[in-house]
Amino acid sequence: CAYAVGAVDFTGDMPVVLGPDGPSLGGFVCPVTVAGRDLWKLGQLSPGDAVRFRLAPGARARPRAGGASAAVLERRPEGEGRPEVVVRRSGDANLLVELGPPVLDIGVRLRIHALMTALEGRGVPGVIDLTPGIRSLQVHVDPDRLPLARALEIVLEEEDGLPVGGDITVPSRIVNLPLSWEDEAALLAVERYMSSVRPDAPWCPSNTEFIRRVNGLGSVDEVREIVFGADYLVLGLGDVYLGAPVATPVDPRHRLVTTKYNPARTWTPENAVGIGGAYMCVYGMEGPGGYQLVGRTVPVWNTHRTTPEFPPGTPWLLRFFDRIRFFPVTSRELEGWRAGVRDGTRRLDIAAGEFSLAAHEAFLAGIRPEAAAFRERQQAAFRAERERWEAEPPWDDPAPAPTPGAAAGGAGEPVTAHLAANVWRMAVAPGDAVRAGDVVAVLEAMKMEITVTAPRDGRVASVACAPGDLVGPGQVLVTLEDDGGGR
Repeated sequence: CAYAVGAVDFTGDMPVVLGPDGPSLGGFVCPVTVAGRDLWKLGQLSPGDAVRFRLAPGARARPRAGGASAAVLERRPEGEGRPEVVVRRSGDANLLVELGPPVLDIGVRLRIHALMTALEGRGVPGVIDLTPGIRSLQVHVDPDRLPLARALEIVLEEEDGLPVGGDITVPSRIVNLPLSWEDEAALLAVERYMSSVRPDAPWCPSNTEFIRRVNGLGSVDEVREIVFGADYLVLGLGDVYLGAPVATPVDPRHRLVTTKYNPARTWTPENAVGIGGAYMCVYGMEGPGGYQLVGRTVPVWNTHRTTPEFPPGTPWLLRFFDRIRFFPVTSRELEGWRAGVRDGTRRLDIAAGEFSLAAHEAFLAGIRPEAAAFRERQQAAFRAERERWEAEPPWDDPAPAPTPGAAAGGAGEPVTAHLAANVWRMAVAPGDAVRAGDVVAVLEAMKMEITVTAPRDGRVASVACAPGDLVGPGQVLVTLEDDGGGR
């Protein structure tokens, strides 16, 4: 689903309040949204502050006629050739329109596209933007110009006007992208996760082996063959930032299913390729993430260059309903592809086409027994994996960081952490000589890598932390003493 600005997004065990720089959509649970008038308060927060939420007046979910409430504004049952319609409040400036049951259905996604196109054609004043999800459409409005009640009326009018059943055909390009399988940058992300977040996660040390196991496949090579054999249909854009596609294989026999990381990764390389749930994503930029990584590809966002793949005013590569096909390259070859696509000296193979719902449904009818067998094996393997987890001791969160200013012990000048973070790397050991500005430690927080440097020349008297430790603001990392040379 699309995310509203101010949504409280539970990424596994880690709640995040999404700001205007957050992703357009994703698959994490967002039970509440900060009211627009209070968003300024988020900008005043600093590490260590406590946050308490209070339900806004008028937002309490009191049941109304027809099963609706202050949270669910409208609910219309499924009809002949029409899916169920549920319209939810998404904060005080958004409607979330959901169609059909909560399952992957490409036909429902095409109907969402038709609804979005109808609303765009109507040109309603006060509509800021329209963001489609897999089976939903978020309608973002300026409440001062278009009250939510009137926006709801308009959405329902347009949904009522959509055709009942029948075929829907949309433009659908074939986009061939190079993929470096288990690229060194993707493997580094797993290594860093094991070092600073969770070393014993079921998906570590190999994401592709985890994918093999939970899908009941015989080898990692089978995972590779499926990824390179699939046509990934782009259903959404903006998942984990900057034009990142959320895509699913057209052929259900290629729909590998996985869990996401919990807790989430704090770092993912730009253009890593991952699978989460039944969806494939290409990360548009460095940042946190939860998809199981299989490799890396070329940029899907190009901020500063205009090229044939990124025409003026369109810094994103992909479009809704593109079909992505991967072809294998080495890590070294990918470096050339990445640079060439970014500066326009290397062209991607992109062919025009279209996607027909009627043709797709005929294809599904022809492979129904094979698809059912694939799904049954997959579900059995997934259940076995979950049973194995339940039989193991539960994973414990890292111990809370010591109180700010906790001493490392011993005499000397303390060098402290600037904020709450994980220790990614200690660059010094006791006895090392350092000069002012030398890096003594590298910390990692959500989306950021922070270097901590020596404030003066000296010698390391003691080291108080190790890679993987959780530290708080003001916590001592190392202590320095004079090196005996008068410095």
